Amino acid sequence: MASSPSLPAPRSRSKKPLGKMADWFRQALSRKPTKTPVSPESTRSDVSQPSSSDRPPPLGPSAAVSPTPPPTHLGTHGGGGRWSKDYDVCVCHSEEDLVAAQELVSYLEGSAAGLRCFLQLRDATPGGAIVSELCQALSSSHCRVLLITQGFLRDPWCRYQMLQALSEAPGAEGRTIPLMSGLPRAAYPAELRFMYFVDGWGPDGGFRQVKEAVTRYLQTLS
Repeated sequence: MASSPSLPAPRSRSKKPLGKMADWFRQALSRKPTKTPVSPESTRSDVSQPSSSDRPPPLGPSAAVSPTPPPTHLGTHGGGGRWSKDYDVCVCHSEEDLVAAQELVSYLEGSAAGLRCFLQLRDATPGGAIVSELCQALSSSHCRVLLITQGFLRDPWCRYQMLQALSEAPGAEGRTIPLMSGLPRAAYPAELRFMYFVDGWGPDGGFRQVKEAVTRYLQTLS
Protein backbone atom coordinates (compact mmCIF):
# COMPACT_ATOMS: atom_id res chain seq x y z
CA MET A 1 0.00 0.00 0.00
CA ALA A 2 1.44 3.19 -1.03
CA SER A 3 2.18 5.53 1.76
CA SER A 4 0.53 8.98 1.68
CA PRO A 5 2.80 11.81 1.25
CA SER A 6 3.87 13.27 4.55
CA LEU A 7 2.65 16.77 5.39
CA PRO A 8 5.27 19.29 6.21
CA ALA A 9 5.57 19.99 9.87
CA PRO A 10 3.97 23.26 10.92
CA ARG A 11 6.39 26.12 11.26
CA SER A 12 6.83 27.50 14.65
CA ARG A 13 6.14 31.25 15.06
CA SER A 14 9.26 33.26 15.13
CA LYS A 15 10.07 34.80 18.49
CA LYS A 16 12.17 37.50 16.88
CA PRO A 17 9.46 40.21 16.72
CA LEU A 18 8.48 39.66 20.33
CA GLY A 19 12.08 39.91 21.33
CA LYS A 20 12.41 43.28 19.63
CA MET A 21 9.27 44.60 21.35
CA ALA A 22 10.51 43.49 24.73
CA ASP A 23 13.83 45.15 24.09
CA TRP A 24 12.02 48.43 23.18
CA PHE A 25 10.00 48.37 26.41
CA ARG A 26 13.10 47.72 28.43
CA GLN A 27 14.88 50.63 26.80
CA ALA A 28 11.88 52.95 27.31
CA LEU A 29 11.64 52.06 30.96
CA SER A 30 15.35 52.37 31.54
CA ARG A 31 15.55 55.87 30.02
CA LYS A 32 15.94 58.75 32.48
CA PRO A 33 13.79 61.83 31.95
CA THR A 34 15.75 64.70 30.51
CA LYS A 35 15.82 67.95 32.49
CA THR A 36 14.96 71.13 30.74
CA PRO A 37 17.78 73.63 31.24
CA VAL A 38 16.74 76.61 33.34
CA SER A 39 17.95 79.99 32.18
CA PRO A 40 19.31 82.51 34.72
CA GLU A 41 16.59 84.93 33.67
CA SER A 42 13.80 82.55 34.55
CA THR A 43 15.49 81.71 37.86
CA ARG A 44 15.71 85.36 38.83
CA SER A 45 12.11 85.97 37.89
CA ASP A 46 10.99 83.01 39.97
CA VAL A 47 12.92 84.23 42.99
CA SER A 48 12.09 87.91 42.77
CA GLN A 49 8.37 87.44 42.25
CA PRO A 50 6.59 86.06 45.32
CA SER A 51 3.52 83.96 45.00
CA SER A 52 0.12 85.57 44.88
CA SER A 53 -0.53 84.49 48.47
CA ASP A 54 2.58 86.36 49.68
CA ARG A 55 1.87 89.59 47.85
CA PRO A 56 0.15 92.44 49.74
CA PRO A 57 -3.32 93.35 48.55
CA PRO A 58 -3.41 96.16 45.98
CA LEU A 59 -4.15 99.65 47.23
CA GLY A 60 -7.62 100.87 46.53
CA PRO A 61 -8.57 104.44 45.69
CA SER A 62 -9.22 105.25 49.35
CA ALA A 63 -5.84 103.90 50.43
CA ALA A 64 -3.73 106.16 48.26
CA VAL A 65 -0.56 107.13 50.04
CA SER A 66 -0.13 110.89 50.38
CA PRO A 67 3.15 112.58 51.28
CA THR A 68 3.66 113.45 54.92
CA PRO A 69 2.58 117.07 55.43
CA PRO A 70 5.25 119.45 56.74
CA PRO A 71 5.01 120.44 60.39
CA THR A 72 2.65 123.29 60.90
CA HIS A 73 3.80 126.48 62.47
CA LEU A 74 2.35 127.87 65.64
CA GLY A 75 -1.02 129.59 65.46
CA THR A 76 -1.88 133.15 66.13
CA HIS A 77 -0.50 132.93 69.65
CA GLY A 78 2.73 131.17 68.73
CA GLY A 79 6.23 132.13 69.68
CA GLY A 80 7.23 134.15 66.61
CA GLY A 81 6.30 137.16 64.53
CA ARG A 82 3.77 139.59 65.93
CA TRP A 83 2.99 137.38 68.91
CA SER A 84 6.57 137.30 70.15
CA LYS A 85 5.82 140.51 72.11
CA ASP A 86 3.00 141.35 74.48
CA TYR A 87 2.00 144.61 72.79
CA ASP A 88 1.88 146.02 69.28
CA VAL A 89 2.35 149.63 70.36
CA CYS A 90 3.31 151.52 73.50
CA VAL A 91 1.90 155.05 73.78
CA CYS A 92 4.21 157.55 75.51
CA HIS A 93 2.58 160.78 76.62
CA SER A 94 2.60 163.46 79.30
CA GLU A 95 0.30 163.31 82.29
CA GLU A 96 -1.74 166.27 81.06
CA ASP A 97 -2.34 164.47 77.75
CA LEU A 98 -3.87 161.38 79.35
CA VAL A 99 -7.31 161.98 77.83
CA ALA A 100 -5.80 162.44 74.38
CA ALA A 101 -3.75 159.26 74.78
CA GLN A 102 -6.86 157.32 75.81
CA GLU A 103 -8.63 158.57 72.70
CA LEU A 104 -5.77 157.36 70.51
CA VAL A 105 -5.60 153.96 72.23
CA SER A 106 -9.37 153.49 71.91
CA TYR A 107 -9.12 154.12 68.16
CA LEU A 108 -6.19 151.71 67.64
CA GLU A 109 -7.69 148.91 69.71
CA GLY A 110 -11.14 149.30 68.15
CA SER A 111 -9.88 149.20 64.55
CA ALA A 112 -10.11 146.15 62.34
CA ALA A 113 -6.43 145.46 63.02
CA GLY A 114 -7.22 145.04 66.74
CA LEU A 115 -3.89 146.51 67.84
CA ARG A 116 -2.73 145.68 71.36
CA CYS A 117 -1.78 148.91 73.13
CA PHE A 118 0.09 149.65 76.33
CA LEU A 119 -1.14 152.68 78.25
CA GLN A 120 0.97 153.24 81.32
CA LEU A 121 -1.68 154.39 83.80
CA ARG A 122 -3.96 151.55 82.70
CA ASP A 123 -1.59 148.62 82.12
CA ALA A 124 1.36 149.16 84.47
CA THR A 125 1.67 146.70 87.34
CA PRO A 126 0.39 148.24 90.59
CA GLY A 127 3.30 148.73 92.99
CA GLY A 128 5.87 148.41 90.23
CA ALA A 129 8.69 150.90 89.85
CA ILE A 130 7.76 153.55 87.28
CA VAL A 131 11.05 153.40 85.41
CA SER A 132 11.11 149.60 85.39
CA GLU A 133 7.52 149.45 84.14
CA LEU A 134 8.30 151.87 81.32
CA CYS A 135 11.41 149.97 80.23
CA GLN A 136 9.52 146.67 80.34
CA ALA A 137 6.66 148.13 78.30
CA LEU A 138 9.01 149.50 75.64
CA SER A 139 10.90 146.23 75.27
CA SER A 140 7.60 144.27 75.16
CA SER A 141 6.13 146.40 72.37
CA HIS A 142 6.86 146.27 68.65
CA CYS A 143 6.22 150.00 68.08
CA ARG A 144 6.20 153.20 70.18
CA VAL A 145 4.07 156.24 69.60
CA LEU A 146 5.39 159.50 71.03
CA LEU A 147 2.47 161.87 71.58
CA ILE A 148 4.35 165.16 71.17
CA THR A 149 2.48 168.18 72.51
CA GLN A 150 3.38 171.26 74.51
CA GLY A 151 2.98 169.19 77.67
CA PHE A 152 5.30 166.52 76.26
CA LEU A 153 8.05 169.07 75.55
CA ARG A 154 7.80 170.58 79.04
CA ASP A 155 7.88 167.31 80.94
CA PRO A 156 11.37 165.87 81.78
CA TRP A 157 9.75 162.45 82.24
CA CYS A 158 8.52 162.54 78.64
CA ARG A 159 12.00 163.35 77.45
CA TYR A 160 13.24 160.30 79.31
CA GLN A 161 10.54 158.19 77.62
CA MET A 162 11.62 159.50 74.22
CA LEU A 163 15.31 158.75 74.80
CA GLN A 164 14.50 155.30 76.18
CA ALA A 165 12.38 154.53 73.11
CA LEU A 166 15.22 155.60 70.83
CA SER A 167 17.66 153.39 72.71
CA GLU A 168 15.37 150.40 72.10
CA ALA A 169 15.25 151.10 68.34
CA PRO A 170 17.95 153.63 67.44
CA GLY A 171 17.59 153.23 63.68
CA ALA A 172 14.74 154.53 61.52
CA GLU A 173 13.04 151.12 61.46
CA GLY A 174 9.45 152.35 61.59
CA ARG A 175 9.14 151.28 65.20
CA THR A 176 9.18 154.74 66.79
CA ILE A 177 6.36 156.94 65.43
CA PRO A 178 6.27 160.62 66.51
CA LEU A 179 2.74 162.07 66.54
CA MET A 180 2.74 165.88 66.61
CA SER A 181 -0.37 167.70 67.78
CA GLY A 182 -0.87 171.47 68.04
CA LEU A 183 2.80 172.32 67.43
CA PRO A 184 4.65 174.05 64.60
CA ARG A 185 7.26 172.13 62.69
CA ALA A 186 10.01 174.14 64.38
CA ALA A 187 9.06 172.65 67.74
CA TYR A 188 9.87 169.13 66.57
CA PRO A 189 12.54 167.67 68.94
CA ALA A 190 16.06 167.67 67.55
CA GLU A 191 16.57 164.06 68.68
CA LEU A 192 13.91 162.95 66.21
CA ARG A 193 15.00 164.97 63.19
CA PHE A 194 16.09 161.81 61.35
CA MET A 195 12.51 160.43 61.55
CA TYR A 196 9.36 161.43 59.71
CA PHE A 197 6.52 162.38 61.99
CA VAL A 198 2.74 162.31 61.79
CA ASP A 199 1.11 165.73 62.03
CA GLY A 200 -2.54 165.92 62.93
CA TRP A 201 -5.16 164.60 65.29
CA GLY A 202 -8.36 162.61 65.24
CA PRO A 203 -9.55 159.46 63.46
CA ASP A 204 -9.39 161.10 60.03
CA GLY A 205 -6.00 162.66 60.64
CA GLY A 206 -3.05 161.46 62.63
CA PHE A 207 -4.79 158.44 64.18
CA ARG A 208 -5.27 156.75 60.82
CA GLN A 209 -1.66 157.36 59.82
CA VAL A 210 -0.40 155.92 63.09
CA LYS A 211 -2.54 152.81 62.65
CA GLU A 212 -1.28 152.32 59.08
CA ALA A 213 2.34 152.75 60.17
CA VAL A 214 2.01 150.19 62.97
CA THR A 215 0.14 147.74 60.75
CA ARG A 216 2.73 148.10 58.01
CA TYR A 217 5.53 147.28 60.42
CA LEU A 218 3.68 144.26 61.83
CA GLN A 219 3.30 142.89 58.32
CA THR A 220 7.07 142.73 58.00
CA LEU A 221 7.15 140.27 60.91
CA SER A 222 5.01 137.60 59.22
